[in-house]
Parts: sequence; structure tokens; C-alpha cells
Amino acid sequence: MDILLLDALVPEATAWLEARHSVEYRPELADDLVELRKACYKTQGIVLARHTVVTRDLLNFMPRLKAVGRLHVGTDNTDLQACKERDIKVVHANSANVRSNAEYLLVTLMLLYRRGIVSSLIGRKQPPQQMGRELYGSTVGILGLAPAAHTLAGMLHALGVRLVGYDPAVHHTAPIWERLHIQPVTLPELMSQSNAISVQMLYAARYKGFVSSSLLADCKRHQLWVSISRSDLFDDAALAQALSDGRIEACVMDGAEPSFSNDASALRGVKNLFVTPRLGSHTREARLRSSWYVAHRMHEALVPQPLGAERFPSALMGLDMPSS
Repeated sequence: MDILLLDALVPEATAWLEARHSVEYRPELADDLVELRKACYKTQGIVLARHTVVTRDLLNFMPRLKAVGRLHVGTDNTDLQACKERDIKVVHANSANVRSNAEYLLVTLMLLYRRGIVSSLIGRKQPPQQMGRELYGSTVGILGLAPAAHTLAGMLHALGVRLVGYDPAVHHTAPIWERLHIQPVTLPELMSQSNAISVQMLYAARYKGFVSSSLLADCKRHQLWVSISRSDLFDDAALAQALSDGRIEACVMDGAEPSFSNDASALRGVKNLFVTPRLGSHTREARLRSSWYVAHRMHEALVPQPLGAERFPSALMGLDMPSS
């Protein structure tokens, strides 16, 4: 085969690839590395599941590989140096999920502000009347200026929210803060001023445990948290303590590492922590954008195209497709 799919593209994108290459869809190989190594020896392109880790050892079993693709944002589980040394193109739809992730953060914020709605939605016939809060006029802290933060900031500003922000990689004098209507502040100020915190920091190993007990010591009481960042960003013991003593009233996280809330974690049984199964990027529109982006780039890597050659199908125009 030319291309091995361990993750599903939308049917139209799969058909588009199949018209140009030999393609197999084998999702079961994502959890069976032994069989994957056997199946991928002659593969030129592979689209991996989110959790499949690309190592030097795995690449040794794919001597003809030209491209590694993922439908999801992030390359932390891909050995980029090993790919570069082998001249393997790494394809990931890094902008296809921006709007869906921003909307996830907005929706979860609004549900936390108005949790009485959730009681009705889960089927309680006579749900208690929980006192809600209004986003308008409140202060939301933006922790991290990942792309989703740019879209989220525009949404919140339009709703009359005061925005304060911090990113360890962005200087407080950078023009981006003003463009996004976010007031840059120090970390203690972010914690003490915000009614809610939205976390979308890009993760690196140096930021492991960044949300620590010292950072959370400055929390404004009854703060609400939402996050699409990796759970490794959080110190589980510090977060559990803040959730238990009232500093953080509730926290919603999209996805977490297996160890984050297992039996040995301080977060086990904490009732005001809610973890969703990576729903931020799980929309029809985001899957459509990422599928076509990956399909096009995989084809391009296997059969380099002259400038102005095949483009995305015209039906996708207007869907915020990444540029070629």
C-alpha cells in the first residue's frame, strides 16, 4: 500500500486519496505495534491515531516512509528530529481545530457559569434552582496564547467580558495583547483578578506542573477553570487541594493522561473536576477541515505537485481551510 490509515478521514477525503494511491484503513493497528511494524514496511505515508507514538525504533520499520500525518493538533508524541533526519514530512492539521477548541472553551465556561442548565439537561424532573452568574462584566483570565485563545478572546470580548492574560513565552509589551483586547498581567494578578481561567497553553516538558501550589495560592475564591491543555501542565495534588478548599469551584478539562486521575492520584474522587474525552476538536466541521488538509498534504508528499496544481475540492471553499 502507499498510504496506511490508522485514523479515519471523512469518506470524501478517503475516496479522493484512493483515486490517486493504494490506501488501507487499519485502525486496529494503532494498539498493536507488533502488527503495525509488519504491515507498514512498504508504506510511504501513514496517518496515525492520536495516541500512537512515533519513535526512531518505529521509523526503522518504515524505510520507504515519506510522510507522517495526524488529524489532531500537537507533535509532542512524534520524534521530530528522527523524522527530519530521514526527510519524512510531518503533517498535522494545526489550524483545523482552532475554532472548535475555542467554542469548546466558551461553551464549558458558560455551562459552569450557569450550572443549573446542566441539571435539567441530564434529565432531572425537578432540578434545584442553582444561582447562576453572568459572563458580561466578569473577568476571564487567558492562560496561554495558543491559537484557540485568539478566537476565544474575540468571542468573550464581544460578550462584554474583561480579559486579562499571561503567557510565559509572550512578552507583556507584545502587540498581540492589544489586538486581542487582553490586558497582560503577572501570574499572581491573573489568579487574583479572574472570576474564571481558560487554559490553552502550548505544552513543553519545562512546563510540567506549571499550575502548582504556589500559583494556585493566589486564586480568587470560587474561581472556575476550563482547559484544553495537556494535563501534565497541572500538579495533581495542588489542583486537588484547590478544588477541595473552595479556591476553585469547578474545573473542566478536555482530555487527561491516564495517570492524572487514577487510583494513585490526589484527584481520584474529586467531584468538582470534570474530564471530557477530547471533545474540543470533535466537530463535523473540524474533522472535515483536518481530513482534507491531511489528505492533500499526504498526496503532495508522495507526489510533489508543481505550483498551481491540484487544490482542495471547491466544495470546501469557505470552511476556513489551511492555506496550501
